[in-house]
Amino acid sequence: MDLSIVIVNWNTRDLLRDCLTSVYAGLGRLHAEVWVVDNGSADGSQAMLGAQYPSVRLIANPDNRGFAAANNQALAQAAGRHILLLNTDTIVHGRVLPDAVDWLDAHNGVGILGPRILNRDGTVQGSAQAFPSLRRLARQTLGLHKADAANRGVTESGAAEVISGCAMFVRGTAMARVGLLDEAFFFYGEETDWCRRFACAGWGVVYAPVGEITHFGGGSVRRLNHRRDVMLTEGTVRLHRKHFGFVGGLACYLLLAVFNASRAFGWAGMALLRRPGSAERARHFGGVMADFASAWPRAAAR
Repeated sequence: MDLSIVIVNWNTRDLLRDCLTSVYAGLGRLHAEVWVVDNGSADGSQAMLGAQYPSVRLIANPDNRGFAAANNQALAQAAGRHILLLNTDTIVHGRVLPDAVDWLDAHNGVGILGPRILNRDGTVQGSAQAFPSLRRLARQTLGLHKADAANRGVTESGAAEVISGCAMFVRGTAMARVGLLDEAFFFYGEETDWCRRFACAGWGVVYAPVGEITHFGGGSVRRLNHRRDVMLTEGTVRLHRKHFGFVGGLACYLLLAVFNASRAFGWAGMALLRRPGSAERARHFGGVMADFASAWPRAAAR
């Protein structure tokens, strides 16, 4: 088996259908299997799979088990020499799947490969990111992070610190040594943790512009969602607590508290001046701060 493609779905039936259509069209000569782990969708996703994609290996969960745990269910059974973690909001183009397999076969020291990812408008998405270190979080709090090229994402071939989980190729033998995703991460931070573990184990983590995959969820315009940002904060704090101990986790938590509080007050001031969009942003960051206590990671995933 050349490639196992693992897709986690939660109420994204139409996106999943389009993603799978592109996957099957792009397999080419590959001997591959496709896994879909459905996290208790209520939108007819499972019925669609049975009717239109009966060859998909479906794992149907009764509820939402999170991104890491759901992926692990399929990863534990995947038979491919290489694995592709793929989001439902992606479209595979051309020969990216066989070309990525060929690239990994030619670079035995690489454990994780990130291909070229495109935004909806065709521009290149910075899908290879920097590790969210305390220094980088401090620069973000001060509004200096946009000057850091690493924070904007890598778009040229080379070693990377973090590959986006929206489309991540993984060498099976490397995964067998490093282990599966850490299920303590419910939705954010798991791929960052995984990339760091691969690198610490001596495997290369590389961005290489092998083919193209469009990722619709990664564009510059995203709806404000304070619960998502609380979960993102929890994942980032958990990451620091895991790798740098209690003090590292606490420092990360306090830095992000300062970041969100400063934005809440700043946008509230802008709202008093009637700046367009400022009231919505003030409510958003105010909501994050109202729920900020829940961003301190518990002992296990929620």
